[in-house]
Amino acid sequence: MNENKKILICYNEPTTIYNNYIGKEINSENENIDLSESEFAESLESIRDTLLSKFENVKLHGVNHNIKETIKELENQNPDIIFNFVESIEGNARYESYVTGVFDLLEIYYTGNDSLCLGNCLNKIRTKQILDSHKIKTPKYFMITQTDTLDENNFELKFPVIVKLVYEDASIGISEFSVMSDFDSLKKQIKFLFDNYNQELIIEEYIAGRELNVSILGNKTLPISEINFEGLPKDYPNIVTYEAKWSPNSIYYKYSNPVCPARLTRIQEEKIRGTALNAFDAMGCRDYARVDIRFNDKGIPYVIEVNPNPDISLDSGFVRSANAAGYTYEEILFKLADLTFSRIENDS
Repeated sequence: MNENKKILICYNEPTTIYNNYIGKEINSENENIDLSESEFAESLESIRDTLLSKFENVKLHGVNHNIKETIKELENQNPDIIFNFVESIEGNARYESYVTGVFDLLEIYYTGNDSLCLGNCLNKIRTKQILDSHKIKTPKYFMITQTDTLDENNFELKFPVIVKLVYEDASIGISEFSVMSDFDSLKKQIKFLFDNYNQELIIEEYIAGRELNVSILGNKTLPISEINFEGLPKDYPNIVTYEAKWSPNSIYYKYSNPVCPARLTRIQEEKIRGTALNAFDAMGCRDYARVDIRFNDKGIPYVIEVNPNPDISLDSGFVRSANAAGYTYEEILFKLADLTFSRIENDS
């Protein structure tokens, strides 16, 4: 590790989308508590302090729509590497890959995944197409736009189905209403999402089964984590909603509890790890990612999503899996730095 190297931590200036979300379980006194905002700020402080223990020059820069200001800051700072934690620009996740494109044009190396990977993984349809082309199992699906007409007579998916926004991550748009068992409920949820989010939707067959998360650091899988939904009311589907991740007063937050390592047989674990690594490679991931898998009662793993640059807050799922593998938080950050410096050496 080069202690005299300059590090710039880039992050998206926080903005909340919580008020766009509607669910059953919102506490009236604390309805705007959104841990995606508060924990993010706390993590930045911790990450900077940790890196300062190894590097003498570590600075923060918040990225917003004023990209000229960011370019000016990058040129002034001239960092050796960027720790890239930009996930969106003012709430628009599509800009995530654009920012890394700026880094590439300025020839500055950065942690995590590149523009192509970030763009492909954000687009759920493109992700499905790439996974399908590599013979990696993913639920059957189709896309619908606001100008499309949903025809019950030509509806080829099997109920229950789940509806998601095509271009969002962090479970934005996912609620207890997202899984439907009949056509009328499906049309109602589609209308709600179109009315509140201006983007295409993906409808896919809902895979009933175990919800597993496979974190990957470098080219190795970390201990597999499982979401335990025990205690969740029966009329709530066993899915990871936006509230499950970010709203501490919600029912989903209370009853979506990670278990790491997951209880799996050796054969199950090998099959799930292999599927996750295949998905990681197929999507062109590097450095770190998390692959979300549904493991059905027939022992078949279905890739639900591939998440490049997953959250590495202190209590995030990725860090939990890394801790279970024996990594300290400091070692995770230094590993990401090492991987980036290795790219510089390889390109020299």
